Amino acid sequence: MSNFALTLAQAAPLFLLIFVGYGLMRVMKWPASMSANLTQFLFTAALPAMLFRMMSKLSQLPPVDARLLIAFFGSCFVVFVLARIIGWKLFSLDGVGQSIFGLGGVFSNNVLLGIPLAKVILGDDALPSVALVLVFNALILWTLVTVSVEWAKHGEFSVKGFTKTAKGVITNPIVAGIISGSLFGLTGLSIPEFIDTPLAMLGQASAPIALVALGMGLSEYGIKDSWKMASAISTVKLLLQPLIVWAIAVAIGLPETETRVVVMLGSLAVGANVYLMSRQFKVLEGAVAGSLVISTALSTLTTPLVLSLVNRWLAH
Repeated sequence: MSNFALTLAQAAPLFLLIFVGYGLMRVMKWPASMSANLTQFLFTAALPAMLFRMMSKLSQLPPVDARLLIAFFGSCFVVFVLARIIGWKLFSLDGVGQSIFGLGGVFSNNVLLGIPLAKVILGDDALPSVALVLVFNALILWTLVTVSVEWAKHGEFSVKGFTKTAKGVITNPIVAGIISGSLFGLTGLSIPEFIDTPLAMLGQASAPIALVALGMGLSEYGIKDSWKMASAISTVKLLLQPLIVWAIAVAIGLPETETRVVVMLGSLAVGANVYLMSRQFKVLEGAVAGSLVISTALSTLTTPLVLSLVNRWLAH
């Protein structure tokens, strides 16, 4: 079996769960509250529990090369700038529109899609690397787009905006689970079994539930409006970012596990938070909503393809 076929076979059941979630909402007509409640359970309980338990064993986890942050966020900055130029040249977008277009090109669905894929395709040894990116992801990318938008609107940067972003990141349950688990891990203590067992059960359930919840959430969006721009955002996200993050990883000599992680995260579909940002600024809402659906559908093939190419390159 070829490298691509093997990776696709590993990823296919995960993407099938996304379509199950989509079908439950569109075909079975489940109420929108089901999607909202399941997502809230994931972000406030199941995923933080899994990440806390994993990071609590910090001394037993494989070391992570922190240069992966340079590769991943370096690629985000480069692609953000290139995407702004594409949005300006192809669609004549203003500064705010360019910023949202650029965010769509760099903000991956790292939690609902990245964690399950990393766990199944790359293995548990890759999860600490994913966790490190998650800690900084929202802070760095939210700050990048906030600065870009405020500069486009007012010609200056607001410290108040950065403070608000930082506060939101620190109080995020996902980040709190990673940081508190790491601090507990540094103590060298073990979680008592009567606590560890339910945490493990929550952790085992979190990956499949996350994928179903992702599909349920995608059912809210359509691709009728602004499909050309939605396709452009998806192309930047699924092709340009993984190639650039891969190039940076090679240039700085990143180890194999970290290289696989950053390329996989870079190849993921557009994250739903980009749509929230587009609604906040009332710009490109249709295009961003469409890009969520298009990029998730296409990533069923592009993410396994990119990973198989990386694996083949690392094998030589």
